[in-house]
This record gives sequence, C-alpha cells and structure tokens, in this order.
Amino acid sequence: MNNYKNKLGTLADKLRKERPATPIQEVHPVKGSAVQKEAEVQFNNWIPRSLLKKLKAFGLESGQSLKEMNIQALEFYLDAKARLHKNTKNAI
Repeated sequence: MNNYKNKLGTLADKLRKERPATPIQEVHPVKGSAVQKEAEVQFNNWIPRSLLKKLKAFGLESGQSLKEMNIQALEFYLDAKARLHKNTKNAI
C-alpha cells in the first residue's frame, strides 16, 4: 500500500512541476476569392393584403424569404419585358 501511495505522490509532484506538452491547435482562415455582394438599397411599395398573405404562405412552403421572392419576381418581370421589347423590335 505504501508503494502505491509513493507512486501517486510522485505523480502529483511531477504534474505540479512539469506542464504537460499538449499540442495547441492553430486556426488559419481559408484564403479564397471572396464573393462580392452587390450593394443593396431599400425598396418599399404597397400591395393588397390578400397578395401578402399568399406570398407569406408560399414563402413558408418553399423556404424562401419575402426578399428573395421579390428579387426573383422583379428579375423575371424585367427579363420578360426585355424579351418582349426585343421581339417587337425584330418584328418591325
């Protein structure tokens, strides 16, 4: 029993005197090309309440925010208008 106590006592003394050599993890940021976001501006308009309810319900079902749906709808509208304008110019 004394031998066991001596071994434990020397272990405790060793731990107090010597710091354990544990490796320290270094974190380095990943260097890559940062995606540049286009500057955003505020855009407000009034819409019918029933349309807003439909938009919110659709957003919940599809997992999209109102902002994302507005951006997609406006881009779709402008693309369609540009195609229509291009086709009418070509027809003349």
